[in-house]
Amino acid sequence: MKHGEHLPATGATPSPNIWHHADTYEVENRAVDRRGLIPAAMPRLVAEHGGTWGHVLDIGCGTGFHLPLWAERARRVTGIEPHPPLVEQARSRLASLDPALAGRIEVRPGTAQDLPVADHSIDVAHARWAYFFGPGCEPGLAELDRVMAPGGVAFVIDNDASSSTFGSWFRRAFPEYDPAAIARFWRRSGWTREPLLVAWETDTREDFEAIVRIEFTPGLADAILAEHPGTTVDYAVDLWWRTF
Repeated sequence: MKHGEHLPATGATPSPNIWHHADTYEVENRAVDRRGLIPAAMPRLVAEHGGTWGHVLDIGCGTGFHLPLWAERARRVTGIEPHPPLVEQARSRLASLDPALAGRIEVRPGTAQDLPVADHSIDVAHARWAYFFGPGCEPGLAELDRVMAPGGVAFVIDNDASSSTFGSWFRRAFPEYDPAAIARFWRRSGWTREPLLVAWETDTREDFEAIVRIEFTPGLADAILAEHPGTTVDYAVDLWWRTF
């Protein structure tokens, strides 16, 4: 092992969930949006604005959960991830794919504010619960300006804390969070909001409890689980998008 090869990329902010609980986050990825509302909205918006799926960039791709989905549609997919263990897991995922699909995917270490891709080379960018959380992400937005091709479409997916049961949990965890201020930031930056009501839907209560516990502090997780039975929760998200 070379010195530093397992250190996060410079400028990366540690994730409180996937960096430390990648296996449980995989369960969470499988639980979110089983009806496929997000992957249905994205192609619709790309098509409505004359975009193409030539080269897709997944920013903060984690273990690469979504990379095969993009590769089914795109000619080329690049996943960017700052945390070396997750880079390794994403690359390992490719080995389980059909070689023709895997051959269209590359995973690179890097950050949203220093993307290791060429100028104006990206047709669709996707960032889901990664880096782009409102004020403070301006360096990443500047990088999108650099890397997006003319006519490209970028998507940022984040929590809508103003509604849904999950949104109420999020507000309890982060009382200082101001959904209206976040929305104003995105609109000032030239982005459009597509609100979606998805869900967490797990196969077992054990899985549901596990993902609640990686998203919230122990005390709050205990309270949430005591008051919320079952294996499903409604979950409002914002799909922010803009063309370039």
